[in-house]
Formats: sequence, structure tokens, C-alpha cells
Amino acid sequence: MLGWYLRAGWTIEGTLPATRKFVLMGAPHTSNWDFPVFLGTVEAAGLRPRFIGKDSLFKGPMGGFMRGLGGVPVDRSAPGGMVEQMAAQFALHGEFALIIAAEGTRDPTTRWHTGFYRIAQAAGVPIVCAGPDYERRVGIFGPTIVPTGDYEADMAPAWPFFRTLKPKRPERVLFPDGNDLYGHPPA
Repeated sequence: MLGWYLRAGWTIEGTLPATRKFVLMGAPHTSNWDFPVFLGTVEAAGLRPRFIGKDSLFKGPMGGFMRGLGGVPVDRSAPGGMVEQMAAQFALHGEFALIIAAEGTRDPTTRWHTGFYRIAQAAGVPIVCAGPDYERRVGIFGPTIVPTGDYEADMAPAWPFFRTLKPKRPERVLFPDGNDLYGHPPA
């Protein structure tokens, strides 16, 4: 992914925490291109990007490809669920940069998922806010958040950061407060 990222003229800005284990909260997610941009941004920072996929995607010929990209299979029917499975993955690795698109969809939604937060809290790792600026072709690392259990207070620095980014499809961005990228209610 790094070769494509660099050939397409993308660069990175911002800093990562000293730890080599964190959840990267990727947003805004408005295009299929965001996934390779998120992967390339993490790779350009010198880390192997990781992402979650349902275990059925890792069977047969696609399994090696998915793992090669950094995919980590999860069994959604397993007791304990995804949060516990991912916390166990953090415990197994000395370096683990897990990318999660917070919206969980490319469509406009105010219902951003909180799995990234619950995984980081269970694993005892920070959350790094990151996103694409398509206007400048820059993957940007923003604030680092250490989850305390107070989701609203912890996430307060994330929303202003994400509003500074220029997504591929700005009209698809909504935030949990119900407003669009520019802080206005949707039309």
C-alpha cells in the first residue's frame, strides 16, 4: 500500500505517541479510497497497519491476501466478542496499530461507533485521531486520547480536529452532534 500512497503524492503530518500500540480512529470515512489512504498513512509512519475483518473473509484464497494487508480476523459469534478478541491481539504483539473507521459506513451518519474506544480502553492503549486531507493529499495524525471511561470528555478534542480535514466527499460527513463538517445542521 505504501508504494501506491507515495506514487499518488500522499504524505503524512502530525506525530504518533511513543508507544507502538494504539487504536487509530480514522475519520471522516466518505469514500472507498479512505481505506488505502488510512493503510498508507500508517505504513508511511513506519508501522504495519492492522484492521479488523469478519473471519469469513480470511478463509480460502482471500485469507493470505487479507492477512498480508494487515487484516485480523474476528469471530463475531465467539463469547466475549470483538472487544476482547482485539484486546488479546494487542497483548500478543509488541507493535499493533489498529485502524478503525469510526463511522462504520461511508454514508452520512450521526451514529458513530464506539468500538474503537472500548477496544482501546480494554487493551490499555491510546487512541490516535487520524484522517485524510484530500485537498492537500496528506494523511494527518491528530490528537492522542487516553481513554478514562468518560467517553464524552475524552472525545472532546477529536471533533474539532476531524472538522479541519478535507474528505473526498464532504457532503457525506455528519458528526455525533448532528452537524455537518462545517458545524451546521444538515440541510
